[in-house]
Amino acid sequence: MKIISLILLYLSFSLVTGQNSHQPSPEVGPAQPNILWIYVEDTNGWMSCYGDKVIETPNIDQLASNGIRFDRAYMTAGVCSPTRSANITGMYQTSIGAHEHYSSFSMWRGNKMESWEPNHLGVKTVPEIFQAAGYYTFNDGKFHYNFVYDEDDLYDHVHPPMGFHGARKGTAWSECPEGQPFFGQIQLRGGKNLRNSPAIIKPEEVKVHPYYPDHQVFRQMIADHYNTILELDRITGEIVRALKRDGHYENTVIFFFSDHGCALPRHKQFIYDEGIRVPFIASGPGIESGKVRSDLVSGIDLAPTSLALAGIRTPDSMQGQNMLSADYHRDYVISARDRCDFTIDRIRAVTTQRFKYMRNFMTDKPYLQPNYRSESAAMKLLARMHKEGTLNEVQDRFASEVRPAEEFYDLVNDPHETENLIHSADRNISLEIARHRDILYRWILETDDKGRFPETNNALRAVVDRWGEKAVNREYERVRN
Repeated sequence: MKIISLILLYLSFSLVTGQNSHQPSPEVGPAQPNILWIYVEDTNGWMSCYGDKVIETPNIDQLASNGIRFDRAYMTAGVCSPTRSANITGMYQTSIGAHEHYSSFSMWRGNKMESWEPNHLGVKTVPEIFQAAGYYTFNDGKFHYNFVYDEDDLYDHVHPPMGFHGARKGTAWSECPEGQPFFGQIQLRGGKNLRNSPAIIKPEEVKVHPYYPDHQVFRQMIADHYNTILELDRITGEIVRALKRDGHYENTVIFFFSDHGCALPRHKQFIYDEGIRVPFIASGPGIESGKVRSDLVSGIDLAPTSLALAGIRTPDSMQGQNMLSADYHRDYVISARDRCDFTIDRIRAVTTQRFKYMRNFMTDKPYLQPNYRSESAAMKLLARMHKEGTLNEVQDRFASEVRPAEEFYDLVNDPHETENLIHSADRNISLEIARHRDILYRWILETDDKGRFPETNNALRAVVDRWGEKAVNREYERVRN
């Protein structure tokens, strides 16, 4: 009897804690929906459901018409690993020490790192919480979290290759036990899927943003991105059809979103709107259909919203909010740029309904300091035209060797963020600048923004080990042998 009692005690403990049992807990009921994140890389909202006139995206449009299209959704960073770390925890990457791009990696491109800075998170991730509630969890494709994790602890099933593989045996929800709800992520290459995207849109069919020269290089890059979105739309349709085929569609909440903007200069890695404002759609049971929301939402709201739809309590540690709750409200969203690959930087942005305030903490570093795209045709073109003096004032600003400590933009009248109002004589603008400054500095303190502290020597050494001579910022000098 004693042995039986101990066995029963162990089994009950496993059900409560969800420690690798991966079995349905008593929390799971027949009404609980599946939660699916269609997680897209490097993609702007250049889609017909968002009003774009260049292409038609019928499958994404259908998702939007069946649910809610969020017009003012912002990610907390303009690059993948900080954003993904924030979204999977419901916390700012700056609060959990996951703000430096590709940090806390013991393996790098297949090589074991001799020096690295492990970040032990101390809070539960979204898939772990779903597991403990009895959900089956899976991830098809990318991880890139800036903290120490074991993918087998987070997910019941992992399929490393990016993209959708039909949900056949060994992919996506295919191994989910019958009657058990699932939480899953399907990672799509989106804006990175250049190789597999037919060249349907031609360079002469697109418009060039005012902060770029009207040159064939930029026209081609913009056309290429449109073509990746067309391919993304096709794949999105495949996912929906597979859900219907397998009898899951009616009970699956789909979140469709991008981790940040596309790889054009001034977009990805930066926190202007084109870098952090993303397409974001929620569709499925419990989601009002045919609705458009223009209020501010943040990427960290994805986690608590997903949990709430499943009837799972949101941990107190989460800084996000349930964006579907009746009392949801954000006066502002915060986004951050810190080190990207080997390029050291620190920028913070406060976006309110009308304005954007940006603080550049490292004014000694130009916008176009050496980075992983320095050898791209676009970057070379900007550098050459800047040297020749053939860029106009707006275009030249981003290519300049200096940058201001602060930037302030009227997003209603200047959606491309080309006119910095920081020195405006308008009293109302001056008051708004002061208000946004106050928001930022209160947020830094209240959320314990760890970007205010420099990286440790060990962390810098890990970057040098990864990138070698590409790591040229003066901060690396103290750790080079």
